[in-house]
Amino acid sequence: MKTKQVKPTPIQRSPRVNVVTLGCSKNIHDSEVLMGQLRGNSMQVVHEAENVQADDIVVINTCGFIDNAKQESIDTILQYSALKDEGKVGKVIVTGCLSERYKPELQTEIPNVDAYFGTNDLQDLLSTIGADYKYELLGERMLTTPSHFAYFKIAEGCNRPCSFCAIPLMRGKHVSKPMEDLVKEAQHLAKNGTKEIILIAQDLTYYGLDLYGKRNLSDLLRRLSDVEGIEWIRLQYAYPAGFPLDILDVMNERSNICNYLDMPLQHISDNMLKSMRRGINKQKTMDLVDTIRARVPEIALRTTLICGYPGETERDFDELQQWVADTRFDRLGCFTYSHEEKTHAHSLVDDVPEEEKASRVERLMEIQQHISYDINQTRVGNTYKVLVDKMEGAYFIGRTEYDSPEVDNEVLIPASDKYLTTGRFAQVYIERAEDFDLYGKIVK
Repeated sequence: MKTKQVKPTPIQRSPRVNVVTLGCSKNIHDSEVLMGQLRGNSMQVVHEAENVQADDIVVINTCGFIDNAKQESIDTILQYSALKDEGKVGKVIVTGCLSERYKPELQTEIPNVDAYFGTNDLQDLLSTIGADYKYELLGERMLTTPSHFAYFKIAEGCNRPCSFCAIPLMRGKHVSKPMEDLVKEAQHLAKNGTKEIILIAQDLTYYGLDLYGKRNLSDLLRRLSDVEGIEWIRLQYAYPAGFPLDILDVMNERSNICNYLDMPLQHISDNMLKSMRRGINKQKTMDLVDTIRARVPEIALRTTLICGYPGETERDFDELQQWVADTRFDRLGCFTYSHEEKTHAHSLVDDVPEEEKASRVERLMEIQQHISYDINQTRVGNTYKVLVDKMEGAYFIGRTEYDSPEVDNEVLIPASDKYLTTGRFAQVYIERAEDFDLYGKIVK
């Protein structure tokens, strides 16, 4: 009697979730939380995989801040929706700031996207994919950065009334995360090898007002500084009006808090600051910069400026140029003004031509290039603690405490000098410097 052959039942593989992240470090953080939840649901998850698969669920975390970012997000949605039409991916889901701000328009213009979600719809998004939101995963993320550093979001949203900014439209009002939760998250990161946490929020200095009735960033810094294994804590996105000076005391007290502060000032002309609704004037801005530098002499100050805001005259811009030249910021970024719907400034006439906006950015950055070169020359002949980020070509690439990843200076160390391990610290002697790079050797 012949035995009947039974074909094995094919193993059903759950679709892979491919998360694509656009925009700022806050979006990076949000994508990492999403992927941590998916992994906690035993789902296969990848970040920005180059090889698309026919049953992929693609989740695009969009940016909706300024025109260029919005266009990049739209182009990415169109790219993956076309792949879906061709049968090369299974589903396309859009989340983040762009879909929070323009969901009805996107649904009309790109209808073959399977679902659109906003910035606070994580649980609904997970449910659509077939995953549960797991509350026990507090602080657990799937890092997309090298594991030795992580963006660390301490609050969501913003209460500031800046005229040019659409963030409150997309992220809502300021909501601080409880201090205990943040400490647990830092402990979890440290346990998994993270040595540097980069504190981010739309406004770090507002932290605690909603939860504790006072600005409580200094207390949070002390708590995070006590977490074993965290060797660098970096502050990004501080607001100048109402700046809590007590955080400078903590910076001086604690060796693992970097002498670094990113404080976007946007402009210096009183006309522009008033129209931008920044809550501070030229003299108070200058006094604040002087106070910060006097209390933390070794601090590296980074700022961001806007060129071409409505009504910015040549006189306003000349004032801005002179201030940048005189103040000599250690790090500086500059952007052209973007005329954003539903912001206060959208009621103003966008009267500076795009070519002129770009020209003003170029002129400011040329001033900053010379400043950066001069400051970097003062680093030559000194030895610094450097965190090694990666190996690239013939060099190991690292950073000092005065530099944030992606946006600031780098330290290049010849790979032939000595083998280094990424994610570790090294003492590096600086031999020469260029505009935005330092070159050094390992101290034996």
